[in-house]
Amino acid sequence: MGFIDRMKTEARAKMLKLVLPEGKDSRIISAAKILIDENLVSEVALVGEEDVIKKNADAAGVKLADRIVIINPAKSPKLDEYAKEYYELRKSKGITLEQAAEEIKDVLHWGAMMVRKGDSNAMVAGAENSTGAVASASLKVIKTAEGVKNASSCFVMDKPGSDWGYQGSMIFADCGFIIDPTAEQLADIAIAAADSCKCFLLTEPKIAMLSFSTKGSASHETVDRVTEALEIVKKSHPKLEIDGEFQLDAAVVPDVGQRKAPGSKIAGYANTLIFPNLNAGNIGYKLTQRFGGFDAYGPIFQGFAKPVSDLSRGCNINDVVNISLATINKK
Repeated sequence: MGFIDRMKTEARAKMLKLVLPEGKDSRIISAAKILIDENLVSEVALVGEEDVIKKNADAAGVKLADRIVIINPAKSPKLDEYAKEYYELRKSKGITLEQAAEEIKDVLHWGAMMVRKGDSNAMVAGAENSTGAVASASLKVIKTAEGVKNASSCFVMDKPGSDWGYQGSMIFADCGFIIDPTAEQLADIAIAAADSCKCFLLTEPKIAMLSFSTKGSASHETVDRVTEALEIVKKSHPKLEIDGEFQLDAAVVPDVGQRKAPGSKIAGYANTLIFPNLNAGNIGYKLTQRFGGFDAYGPIFQGFAKPVSDLSRGCNINDVVNISLATINKK
C-alpha cells in the first residue's frame, strides 16, 4: 500500500475535523469536496465570506456538501471567545483586546485558533499565503509542542517498489522552514523528524546528519555545526539511532556507507535525512522528486503542539488533498 492510500485508510478510521482557512480559493473548495465525498474527514471548515465562497464554488462547479462549514470570523458567535484567548496569548507583546479582536479575524489566525481550541483537529494553508505567514500565525496561536523550542518541516519522499529508505519511503528535513539553522535548531529538526518517521513510515528512524563531509573528511565551520547538533541529540535522546556527519551517498548507499564510515549502523541505511540548511534541503527534495521520480508530500510542519501544514502557492487540488491527509494523521 502506497503512502497516500495508507493515509486515506487511517483518515477514514479517525474521521477528524479539518480547517482550510483560505476558503475562497477554488482549489481549496474543490479539495474540501473531495475530502468529504470520499469520507476522509468528518467536517471541513472553510474560512471566509460566505457569499464569496459560494460564488467561487459555483464557478468551479462544486456543490458544497452538508459537512462543509463556512465560517466568517467577523460574524462568528465565537469571535469574543477567540479574541480573548488570542489577547491572553499576545498581551505580553503589548497587544490590546481591541487589536486582538481585529487580528483574530485574519483567516490564518482564525484557523489556527480553531485548532488550538479543539474546534478543528488540523489546519492546512498556504495556497494564497506565504510559508512565513502560515508559520507566524501557527507559532503565535498553536505554538510549539512541550519541550520543543524550534518548529520545522519535513517532506515524505515516496517511491513504492524502490529500495531507498524504508520500503521506498524517506523523511527529508528541514526543506521549508528554517533557513540557516544553528546546531541547536538542527538538533530540534532531527528530533522532530524522528517522530515524523515513526508516524508516517511506521518504522524506527535511522537518522543521517548530512554534510559535504563524511566523518571528518573535510573541515569547515558548517561541518562543525552538524557534528555539534549530532552530539546534542545523542545526549538528549540517547536511544535514537542517529549518526553523521555523512555525505549523501554514505548515508543511503550501503557499500559506500560502510566504506566511508565502517562500523556505523546508519551509514548506507538511513531513512531520515537531516539537511544542513534550507538551501540543501529544498534543492535536495526537488532533485529527488524531479530526477528520481519520487512523490514529495509536504512541507508538513513538525514540532507544533497540534497538526498544521503549509501548501505551495502553486499547489493543485490533489496537493491540497494529500497534504491534508498527511496533516490530519500527524501525531
